[in-house]
Amino acid sequence: MSDLFHAFTDDLVSTLKQKGVAGLHEIALKLQPLLRDPQFARLAFPDETQRKRVLFHDENTGVYVLAHLQQAGKNGKPHSHGASWAVYGNIAGATDMTAWRRINADGEDHAILEPVERYRIGPGDARAYRPHVIHSTAHPENARVIRITGTDLDAIDRYHFDATKDRLLD
Repeated sequence: MSDLFHAFTDDLVSTLKQKGVAGLHEIALKLQPLLRDPQFARLAFPDETQRKRVLFHDENTGVYVLAHLQQAGKNGKPHSHGASWAVYGNIAGATDMTAWRRINADGEDHAILEPVERYRIGPGDARAYRPHVIHSTAHPENARVIRITGTDLDAIDRYHFDATKDRLLD
């Protein structure tokens, strides 16, 4: 990877050790110059065949930096990353984000979600998400996305919208 990437990951780990989740906004801001670096873009996305790549993992903090190729027209369902946090940033293309709020009690066997915010993450933009934030992604065009997570999301419990029993209000 590039010198800029190594400097970013060193700073990422340092910020997490010093500030934890309180440093997420700072991490998103520090990610933006990396997203605009053509050398990093070439190294993060060397070809169009690998949809997801792990670019960095720190054993001590558990943090991952991932590169995702997103296809135009892909619309993700509402979900949260459970107890983990995330930072999303785009190198190319756009990610249309919707933040959702559950309006019924957590103990009920279904969820009723309403949108609370909609916005676009464009090239060079990054945004942080605290644990348990429900959000959905849509990609109106092909996108190159960098996602930083606090842990391996496949190894923890997460919330996923279930269209057979849950309801979205719009």
